[in-house]
Amino acid sequence: MTAVRRQAAAKRGGGGAAGKNALLAADGSKRWGEKFFLLYTPFWLTLCLGVVVPFKLYESFTELEYLVLGLVSTVPAFLIPLFLVGKADSIRSLKDRYWVKVPHTTFLLTHACFLFYHMASNMTLRRLRHSTAHLPQSIRWLFEAAWILALSYFIAYLETLAIANFPYYEFVDRDIMYKVGSLFYAIYFLVSFPMFSRIDEKAEKWDLPRVAVDALGAAMLVTIILDLWRIFLGPIVPIPESRRCAQPGLAWFHAQNESV
Repeated sequence: MTAVRRQAAAKRGGGGAAGKNALLAADGSKRWGEKFFLLYTPFWLTLCLGVVVPFKLYESFTELEYLVLGLVSTVPAFLIPLFLVGKADSIRSLKDRYWVKVPHTTFLLTHACFLFYHMASNMTLRRLRHSTAHLPQSIRWLFEAAWILALSYFIAYLETLAIANFPYYEFVDRDIMYKVGSLFYAIYFLVSFPMFSRIDEKAEKWDLPRVAVDALGAAMLVTIILDLWRIFLGPIVPIPESRRCAQPGLAWFHAQNESV
């Protein structure tokens, strides 16, 4: 009887919002996680871009201060969901809660940034799919691909622009960096946005091994695309001969050959 009640409660906690608002996930745990990470975003964003950067606190930062800043920005994203448990999560084990499945392999501030990016992607993709559900499948895919490309480029461009005034970054060609460099960076999101949105989106829930395998697959796909860019398109700005690699390919292979 206890198991039956838990299953019934899980069903009640897992749905209900999808029909009311196409932005929100049908699964209760995922819905709570997305809301939490979006509401959490202003905290670390204000700390970094509203305090540290405008007041140039980084001028006196050592490795320790940067580490503390990263921890202060990121650790609450781990701790708060442990103690502020959503209704749907209260009947689930820790490993089955959505917020545990988000990309915790990223580092500190990158983790905080990517939480916001991917929650925004989840909600907008969900809304787009809801709005185009009546269209033929090929048209739906076209709309979705166009939106993923546009959102990926927008976020990559926005992040590049946000760090442009940091005095310790140097751009060989600022205009090319904004336009083309942002497209290169957007490759990460072109892969991660659609793959990440699949986690717990339907009735079948993902376990942590499946999340890990998908994350590794996404990382490998990004690496392949980046390498294809390197091989067929090359650098985004001309590199002087003196600064080019003496030999193409992977440096450690050449080192091994020379030692032999």
